Amino acid sequence: MSMERYNRIRQLLKLRQPDLTVCLEEVTKPHNVSAVIRTCDAVGVHQIHAVWDESENLRKGTAMGSQIWVKTKPHNTIQKAVGELKEQGMQVLVTHLDDNACDFREIDYTKPTAVLLGQEKTGATPEAIALADRSIIVPMVGMVQSLNVSVAAAIVMYEAQRQRQAAGMYETQTLSEQECQNVLFEGGFPVLFKECKRRNLPFPKIDENGYIQADEAWWKALQFSS
Repeated sequence: MSMERYNRIRQLLKLRQPDLTVCLEEVTKPHNVSAVIRTCDAVGVHQIHAVWDESENLRKGTAMGSQIWVKTKPHNTIQKAVGELKEQGMQVLVTHLDDNACDFREIDYTKPTAVLLGQEKTGATPEAIALADRSIIVPMVGMVQSLNVSVAAAIVMYEAQRQRQAAGMYETQTLSEQECQNVLFEGGFPVLFKECKRRNLPFPKIDENGYIQADEAWWKALQFSS
């Protein structure tokens, strides 16, 4: 890949926030999923989580398959998704109006944080609400009672970005070098990346000049494997 592309990807990876994420619970409209992913990319989220029914084909669609820069971790149940997030030490916030809900701006987003967003029409399920640590709301003073899920996600995530920037959390790379290498290979050599995935071959190292560092055996395996 060119040095310009290498440097651009490296700069992106330096700003990634692996301890900030969203979890989509049965958000099924592709344009909403895509909009949330674009926002996550813009604020430095590296991976999102999504709960979809096994019969849902959205995960195979363009909304998911075209995303190189923000990874998506699918889950079959909200319990598994929240369980994994809490194992990572994240506070889990759900966008939901109830008696205990607080203004989203009152949250400390410099802590490891996952924002849970519910389905477009019905919102978060009772199970998701019960599993979350806190409910948050975006204050509204108009006639409408709720925001589009992707709009709500953008508002909350940009508050998280604001707080993290003020705390200097974008100044030091926190994403592992191994994960950086994976993204560099996928983003810089997409055709070879797909072939390695298809043939179950290890990913090579990308050096500081944007070149693949691999021995002759790797190149032969790539060429002749079927």
